[in-house]
Amino acid sequence: MHQVNLDDHAYQTAQRRAAAAGFASVDEFLTDLLVNGNDVETPDIDHLFTPERMAIIYRADAQVEAGDFYTSEEAKEELAKRREEWLSKNRPSP
Repeated sequence: MHQVNLDDHAYQTAQRRAAAAGFASVDEFLTDLLVNGNDVETPDIDHLFTPERMAIIYRADAQVEAGDFYTSEEAKEELAKRREEWLSKNRPSP
């Protein structure tokens, strides 16, 4: 028998889903899910990937590969700056 380790969040999610589906244990639930397939049918989303959208995705990927992106800290700083600018223009007069 093999063992699989899950982080706490994943295990708690599996526990809730197992109980909701009537399984006696997380092991039984996960075994059924893996052996018999997902109980929720995966939606067909291929129609969403139009040539236009794929071009946007490829451009964004190229920008990231070229280093043209914000780090999390830079994004936070930029958003804070824009927030202050907006607030200074839109604060009600006392």
